[in-house]
Amino acid sequence: MASLLPETDSEDELPNGWEQRLTLEGKVFYANHQQKSTQWTHPLTGKRKRVAGELPFGWERQILDDGTVIYVDHTTKKTTFTDPRLAFAIEDTDKEDIVQRFDASSTGDQVLHGRDLTGKVVIITGANSGIGLETAKCLASKGAHIIMVCRHLNRAHEAIEYIKKSVPKAKLDALTCDLESLQSVHQFVEEFISLQLPLHILILNAGSMLLPHCLTVDGFETTFQVNHLSHFYLTKLLQQKLIDSCPARVVVLSSESHRFSTMSIETLSQEWVSPSTSRNFVSMMAYNDSKLCNVLLSNELNRRLSVYGVNSNACHPGNMISTGLSRNWWLMRGLFAFVRPFTKSVGQGCATPVYCATAQELDGIGGLYFNNCYQCLPSKAAQNTDLSASLWLLSEKMIENAIKQLKSQ
Repeated sequence: MASLLPETDSEDELPNGWEQRLTLEGKVFYANHQQKSTQWTHPLTGKRKRVAGELPFGWERQILDDGTVIYVDHTTKKTTFTDPRLAFAIEDTDKEDIVQRFDASSTGDQVLHGRDLTGKVVIITGANSGIGLETAKCLASKGAHIIMVCRHLNRAHEAIEYIKKSVPKAKLDALTCDLESLQSVHQFVEEFISLQLPLHILILNAGSMLLPHCLTVDGFETTFQVNHLSHFYLTKLLQQKLIDSCPARVVVLSSESHRFSTMSIETLSQEWVSPSTSRNFVSMMAYNDSKLCNVLLSNELNRRLSVYGVNSNACHPGNMISTGLSRNWWLMRGLFAFVRPFTKSVGQGCATPVYCATAQELDGIGGLYFNNCYQCLPSKAAQNTDLSASLWLLSEKMIENAIKQLKSQ
């Protein structure tokens, strides 16, 4: 009988002041009470661990009114703060275990084949056209409740009508949000919170490209605010909702263009990311910088929230897909039209965001960058943790100052 019990693994013994804990999606992390810090790797062995499956028979996880998590063994009538699955934790090979099941030719519908997303609530920015619209359609076809975030409500209603022609029972709601206004972002979040819905998936899809230099009502360069800053603010305001709904995911649409950004930890400043004048402003470089910001946001968000059961991944949907991104420059519209026969359809373009949002093999996994439904390394700058942390702090400061100025008017 004794041989059937798990043996004690002496190498897993922790130094004094350390404690082993578990996230809600099953990833083991280690808390250092002396330094008041946490980390994914064992402080002595350097190994990562996770648990698999449900709680043992007879056990139940309960959350008390103060947020404390306890585990109840209904067989023995005992209660503990320790997840019983920790006794059976296994080494986590994590990212290396992701097997490619789809490729550049895959569509969102193929990624979701056989899936049931009933009960999942999904927010998608820029959901009334292009990849956002196709993503909404795919997820709605599998039972997800989609909150379509759009700048113009009439276009959102047109998009809903389009989706319901092929998915009559689609569960769709449209809410307005102008990403050129932090106040509009705040109002959207208040409206969503009033619906008293959970939030399982947040897809940051909306974006602008090749705009001439201009400032938003908040005084920021438009490409930077629309593509990064307002999405950052939106995510911060929805942070607690994501945690309360965990396991939850954030998907940040970036682009391979992020590799052409020259932004670095040395050059990062408000004037770099959001130049106040058109002097030395190049719209394509502004776009590249904003796409790097997208990957950095996703990585930093995952670093901060993964311990609470919220994971974030960034992705590239495809090159020169026929969406509204090229609408701001006639030459680019012509180029997009010329290469259309050789690029992805919007159905193929939404496959990677849909994959990041729903793939079961990504449960509890974040901080990655995906292209063609498969993990790949982003640029060195995108992997720079100092840069991602600094961008986070800079973004917070810019929003704080803008809100103060708005209140003083």
